[in-house]
Amino acid sequence: MKVLVSGVVHVDYGQIIVASDRDAGCDLHDAFTGQEGVGLCGGGIDGSLLLLTGLWVGGVGFTAELHDSRPELDEIWEEVVEVPFRPVSGETVLRQWNGAASWELGLEERDYRVRYCATAMDVGRSKNVREDDEPQTDDRYLLQFWPAALEPARLLKQTGRTAASSHNFATAPVG
Repeated sequence: MKVLVSGVVHVDYGQIIVASDRDAGCDLHDAFTGQEGVGLCGGGIDGSLLLLTGLWVGGVGFTAELHDSRPELDEIWEEVVEVPFRPVSGETVLRQWNGAASWELGLEERDYRVRYCATAMDVGRSKNVREDDEPQTDDRYLLQFWPAALEPARLLKQTGRTAASSHNFATAPVG
């Protein structure tokens, strides 16, 4: 296992982006297209992932990992989804929504399975905004990649209201 990112990542509008195409946008509706009730991690745009958080603005605890094969699921995580992902270039970055910071992930152009895990999303949502001089909220996030054949997005675990709202959004028709 290789840790790609570890620390505090700033979110705006409760969003973080993984992008392998500098020109690609990350529209909220397009990101969840075809995921049928799987919210939190939108993989509907080629080469991009849209990650949703409970906290609306501020820094959250965030870790991204690359594994050789499917990692065991740690039961500490309250919200868990998996989606397919394939970078469209040799340069894939995790970036803050506002573009102020990014982290190179070093992913190859191949098929990956992505697991996005969260805990205490409802705490982050109730806080809403965290100023830089305030203590970090309890919501934390884990993004795991491993090589795998493409398979549909799946909801593995959902316990909170914030995640439920995201999953409901991914089910709702656009229009």
